[in-house]
Amino acid sequence: MDSTPSPDIYIPEQWSEATDSIAYSSTPPIALICGAKNCGKTTFSRYLLNVLLRKYNKVAYLDTDVGQPEFTPPAFLSLTIVHEVTPDLTVPCLKTPERCLFFGDVSSKRDPSTYLSYVFAIYDYYQKEYCTSDRGENPRRMKLPLIVNTPGWVKGVGYDVLVDMLKYVCPTHVVKISISSENKNLPAGEFWLDGEHDGTINLIEINSARQDSLNRSVLVQKDARLLRDLRIMAYFRQCFSSDSNISTIKELAHALASHCPYEVPIASIKIQHLHCEVPNSEIFYSLNATIVGLAVDCEGPENLPWCLGLGIVRGIDMVKGVVYVITPAPHSTLERVNLLLQGYIQIPACLLQVQGCMSPYVSANTLTTS
Repeated sequence: MDSTPSPDIYIPEQWSEATDSIAYSSTPPIALICGAKNCGKTTFSRYLLNVLLRKYNKVAYLDTDVGQPEFTPPAFLSLTIVHEVTPDLTVPCLKTPERCLFFGDVSSKRDPSTYLSYVFAIYDYYQKEYCTSDRGENPRRMKLPLIVNTPGWVKGVGYDVLVDMLKYVCPTHVVKISISSENKNLPAGEFWLDGEHDGTINLIEINSARQDSLNRSVLVQKDARLLRDLRIMAYFRQCFSSDSNISTIKELAHALASHCPYEVPIASIKIQHLHCEVPNSEIFYSLNATIVGLAVDCEGPENLPWCLGLGIVRGIDMVKGVVYVITPAPHSTLERVNLLLQGYIQIPACLLQVQGCMSPYVSANTLTTS
């Protein structure tokens, strides 16, 4: 397999040495990548993933960055099992995760404790499924290497969350990426160990690959909101076949507006609002024209609902008792869904503002009442 980076990506020798030391350690590594926002964690993780796939047939990827996740739309924490290298490190790609939980927000600020419980639950799933040996007649299962991608919020409560994550996961390797602006970096050394050195952990401290005119490591400037909107649109583009003539926002808006939705019986589902309380009389009004997580209640650990995808609530008919949902999830998956999770993820405004497209999400008569 070829792990050569894309032509437009510069991989410093320091990065190559770091990935090689992780990939060729004596046991399958658990590598956690951390650093300030936009310092290059995602690019380094993609490159490390490719290097690991030289040695292993598949690699586990635990994404804890709900704002800029690697393989899912925003607001998810997920575990994805990756089998193939990423051919272009500059282009993110959607993959179906093995397990995911819908946090419903692009930052853990609103509810750090719930966020951490989700991280721990998915990591526990990885440990159970890919780090334990089968007993009896089944062959021994080989431990999968794991990459843990973390958010760039590393100050204040964000720092405390990262410390708790590091203590729980106990990675074999911690990669800390720094820039020249010291006030934005994490503390030096094994900052999460309260001053006690742990010889079992390999701390790798590297600099951001992006340099200014004075060869200083600097942040990469990104429009986070735009990237999130593009990822959401790419997700719902999957409602249509790849050969469909949909290449612009306008074409996607028209296609979604005319797409036949699923009819989900209201009696068969529960509705949960994340991070806020909504009066019973307002539940369906607040749900209409929103993006929801499609989940299975009580299937996850500690009653946490595993999520199977996202849907757009196109309309609600209280007379017929159905919710109209647009989703790329297949019918067999949707049949398992019994819980809709509403967070703060919204339909991208650009899909609602296309001239000449009468969007059903903003029409006055979408919600009917008895």
